[in-house]
Amino acid sequence: MTDASRRHPWADVPSAAGARLRPVVLGAGDEIIAAVRAEVAEYALSMDGEFGRRIRLGVSVALDQFLDLLGTDDALPDTTVYFELGRVEHRHGRTMDALQSAYRIGSRVLWRRIASTSDGSHTAGGNGADAPDDLGLGADAIFRLAEALFAYIEQLAAASVSGYAYEQSLAAGSRQARQHALVERLCRTPPPEQPELDALAREAGWTPPKSVGALVIAEESLAVACRRLPPEVAASVVDGVGVVFVPDPDGPGRLDALADAVRSTPAVLGPTVTPDQIPRTVTRARAAWALQLDGHLPGDGLLRADDHLLALLLHADVTLTADLVAQRLEPLRRMTSAARDRAVTTLTAWLDAHGDVAEAATRLHVHPQTVRYRLARLKEAFAGVLDDPVGRLEVALALRAGGPGLAAEG
Repeated sequence: MTDASRRHPWADVPSAAGARLRPVVLGAGDEIIAAVRAEVAEYALSMDGEFGRRIRLGVSVALDQFLDLLGTDDALPDTTVYFELGRVEHRHGRTMDALQSAYRIGSRVLWRRIASTSDGSHTAGGNGADAPDDLGLGADAIFRLAEALFAYIEQLAAASVSGYAYEQSLAAGSRQARQHALVERLCRTPPPEQPELDALAREAGWTPPKSVGALVIAEESLAVACRRLPPEVAASVVDGVGVVFVPDPDGPGRLDALADAVRSTPAVLGPTVTPDQIPRTVTRARAAWALQLDGHLPGDGLLRADDHLLALLLHADVTLTADLVAQRLEPLRRMTSAARDRAVTTLTAWLDAHGDVAEAATRLHVHPQTVRYRLARLKEAFAGVLDDPVGRLEVALALRAGGPGLAAEG
């Protein structure tokens, strides 16, 4: 095999090195473990239990496997031990820093033993400088051996990193599943009883707040918004819509933080409620969000559902609202387009001015007498409805809801 075709650095080490190194390498296990425990604070603990068993197994397999690879171009036969070590690190709540340090210490201790053997300093009565090379390897072979050792340790460490990442993904998926179970249950009616809520919250790592509001947002925007939201929220996708439960939404600065999190994305915050009323905040937020998407409410950024109760009321039963519009605005439909537009603006100004003709005239930029004249014609067309308080309210609501041929207001 040519040098160009070799893939692994241990292929360049003479095959005889494995047999010569075996007594030196296999005796290094206890020294490596002692050095790791002495230098890495996280490992200065008992070697009992799963941790100790895996560390001892990892060191033993690593040493034996390294010797078997020398002089071959074989890939590492199995990295399961080191993959599992990475998983254990995550389960024990440690970062990868400690394990990476352990790999570096282990390779240093092993190389120090090999180097001391190659210069003869371990021989009884020898002074090291004049002793022969006990391994029978030349300088180039020793260099290749060092290269092989550190490349080998690097691959073991990479397997542990993969195991750590795998366990991390499992834990994240598990947390996400538990949080989804919590959010999905909170969206249902009736709301959970306190014992059920406490159990779901505990599993999801969420503290049930004294007050909460439901934030509704598009599913595709949920992940980005959550990265900007405080960690105490609980969020998931329910029935194709992103739902975020926000503790104490009326707290200082909380509304500004929510608006910043959603930016220009359509989103609605439901009313602030106690935990036993959570379905109400979800229902209202979802209803307002639907109106926002349909263009009946401002479409950019965060809205509060309770700032648009009239729009929610008028759209709660669309058939009822349509009947109200048809009945109360029927006189306008018999007018020409120009006359109808003028009647709508006059009625709206007069109603908004609470019947004050002078104020309505100012809003319309016309003379008060013009308003009086128009109102007289309108009262005649509406056959006394405008003189009745309930009738006026119904006309005002119908105008707000809009209708065929009329300018609708949110």
